[in-house]
Amino acid sequence: MNKLVINKEDLRHNIEKIKEHSKKSGQDDNGKPLTIIAVVKGNGYGLGIVEYTKFLIDNGINFFAVSTLDEALLLRKSGIKEKILMLSSTAIKEDVEKLVDNNIIITIGSQNDIKIAEEVAKEKSKKIKAHLKIDTGFGRYGFIYSNREEMIQALKEMKNIEIQGTFSHFSVSFFNDKYTKLQFKRFINVIEVLKMNDIQTGMLHICNSSAFVKFPYMHLNAVRVGSAFLGRLSFPNTLGLKRIGYMESEVSEIKELPKGFNIGYSNTFITKKDTKVAIVPCGYMDGINITNDRDMFRTVDKLRYIVRDVKDFFKKQAKYVKLNNQNCKVLGRIGTYHVTCDVTGKDVKIGDKAIFAINPKFVDSSIERDYR
Repeated sequence: MNKLVINKEDLRHNIEKIKEHSKKSGQDDNGKPLTIIAVVKGNGYGLGIVEYTKFLIDNGINFFAVSTLDEALLLRKSGIKEKILMLSSTAIKEDVEKLVDNNIIITIGSQNDIKIAEEVAKEKSKKIKAHLKIDTGFGRYGFIYSNREEMIQALKEMKNIEIQGTFSHFSVSFFNDKYTKLQFKRFINVIEVLKMNDIQTGMLHICNSSAFVKFPYMHLNAVRVGSAFLGRLSFPNTLGLKRIGYMESEVSEIKELPKGFNIGYSNTFITKKDTKVAIVPCGYMDGINITNDRDMFRTVDKLRYIVRDVKDFFKKQAKYVKLNNQNCKVLGRIGTYHVTCDVTGKDVKIGDKAIFAINPKFVDSSIERDYR
């Protein structure tokens, strides 16, 4: 059986390192310790949203953020009573009603959001808790930072919405410091204008994992930490974080292939000699050899990907899997649910454990999460 294995001691180590780093910015303006908001979107970055959230609670984290209504409701149905912030704003009335009914902090980022939230608040005769979202250059949710008059007018008309926090989101904090600092400046300027107009902003947070590590002076009152808990950052790891999660499978078959025999789809690999191979029932549908680096970075990075793809077309794959504590080369293309490995001259037998280095968030949710 394939399993995504999570080492609890390593995860606990990362939580403590993040807590230590959060103290570098000292206390917020009110003399309170920095609040760590754990982002558990995407099935807890692949660690299993319910198990992962409960583990964080057991280790002193008590504020969470999600991206979808389903994620928020699942946490509540699982008995989690801690604070939950819905990071995505919505003007869909039915969704707002469900969020309010389940005591989820909503995000307000437009006049339409405010209009619907006010309707729901009146119908339910209750004050709605919300965080205000400012779009400082991401182009997604939130009031555009430069539309200050529109923002102020909309916020002053609120009667049944309590703003408990105000936030924004960085788009390139993992490599573009200049733009990140510009976004931060825009955010602070908006906060100053709101306060000048007697609008409460609540706790302030803008740092994601990258900015949290790189820019302690941007911590403000709270930070949103996601990938850092897993030790997976897109820049040098300066906090000593450990990578969390690996795929565990087992050898299901061993066979001898003759010289000149094809392995895998597209005939990209032909054996040069008699080769002993092991078959492991684990493939790209399980998250093997899947990455997310194509959806970000600069033009030069995209060009590198094109060059790499061209090279990969003409060369053999050079990935490895650990079988019986031995590195074994993967032969041919990785299949949907299988990998073929070269075990020529190695002590490998059917039933031996197979260990793959993977990114947990690409592991199908049907795969068991095993906390050890």
